[in-house]
Amino acid sequence: MKIEVNAPTFRFITENSGECGPECAFVLTKQNEKYKEDALSRGAAAVLSPQEAWDLLNLGRIKVIGITGTNGKTTTASAIYSLFLDLGHKAAMQGTRGFFMNDAPVEGKTLTTPTVLNTYRHMLEAIEAECEYFVMEVSSHAIEQERIAGIVFDLKILTNITQDHLDYHQSLDEYIRIKNLFFQDETKKLINKDEPRAQFTIKNAFTYGVENPATYKIVAYSLNNGVSGVLKHFEELVPFESSLHGFFNLYNVTAAMAAVHLVSDKTLPEIAEALENFGGVSGRMEVVSTDPLVIVDFAHTPDGMEQVLGALKEKEVLVVFGAGGDRDRTKRPMMGRVASSYAKKLYVTSDNPRFEDPDAIIEDILAGIEDKSNVYVDVNRRSAIAQALRERSGDEVVLILGKGDETAQIIYDQHLPFDDRVVARELLAQL
Repeated sequence: MKIEVNAPTFRFITENSGECGPECAFVLTKQNEKYKEDALSRGAAAVLSPQEAWDLLNLGRIKVIGITGTNGKTTTASAIYSLFLDLGHKAAMQGTRGFFMNDAPVEGKTLTTPTVLNTYRHMLEAIEAECEYFVMEVSSHAIEQERIAGIVFDLKILTNITQDHLDYHQSLDEYIRIKNLFFQDETKKLINKDEPRAQFTIKNAFTYGVENPATYKIVAYSLNNGVSGVLKHFEELVPFESSLHGFFNLYNVTAAMAAVHLVSDKTLPEIAEALENFGGVSGRMEVVSTDPLVIVDFAHTPDGMEQVLGALKEKEVLVVFGAGGDRDRTKRPMMGRVASSYAKKLYVTSDNPRFEDPDAIIEDILAGIEDKSNVYVDVNRRSAIAQALRERSGDEVVLILGKGDETAQIIYDQHLPFDDRVVARELLAQL
């Protein structure tokens, strides 16, 4: 992929050494540094750093908001994006769900945080579409691999830090270190004050929270019929309401309101009023049926599962879930333990086994469950969902976890069509 530039000695820039030539400069990143000599041998016009590419493209014309954290990135990013649009601003969003501009999808899902130049390309498109703001999710992989190199952020946000991706980062301490690496400069930042693992440079730091004193503090809240509460900012008290459910979403909407307040000229009452229009994210606490109540959610970490199950703790819940293959094995028994402590019955099944034996993944999950008398095991995800729907009775809720709005089941290297929401609706129609 080449990007056209206005430079005196070359016309294009690229990350791909194979595209280099006298008219094309090579942007050197942590991913492609081993191809530098190849780029030069092909006659690359220059070798640039991501910072030089940023300046060359004049990307400082758009305000960039980056969000990292184990859980809540997508909902918080989507809420910020929604708030900007409802408040009359043009905005773009890049993340797990794809790339969106001005309330329209532009590209489908790829990496949560693409390569440096792909993000720059999205920013250029956003500028051409007259967007003032670019909201992006920032993964731990992207921080470690420097896929955000060169980007000048107007605001950085931390949602939380709990266990995930230890298959890549090797230890929880290293994962925590990488997440916090994002907040070690003097960029304006918004930190979850209730996250004990947060470490950040105090300069230009703002905080939000429920339990601890914070710049943006929830002083009262209700979790009935969505989340609502009162947000305190210095001496100002602002009531707000949202249709989102669960204590964890209280944090997500608070971060979103605070972020928009920090980077725009809108008042908190204006922002709180616009929040009522945000209906949530597909595949996140998504109700696919009300009678019976069937909910699909993306939760695929112990903490994510605990947050979702905690939001339904007043209900009797039947949980269908699995764990991804070729990913952190240590979290599997923890997921089993969390699910068994909240749910009335568990239906343990497959969830993107990739190149692992799905039965072995299930065994890892079962190792964390002491009492297996209320556990049903079926490696076939569709039939596991069917079993839960058949056995459900009264006011019991069926909660299907792990895939959210994903539309495929990954077995070996094949992406087979599978959408929990579609499958649940099909099975309910048959029942």
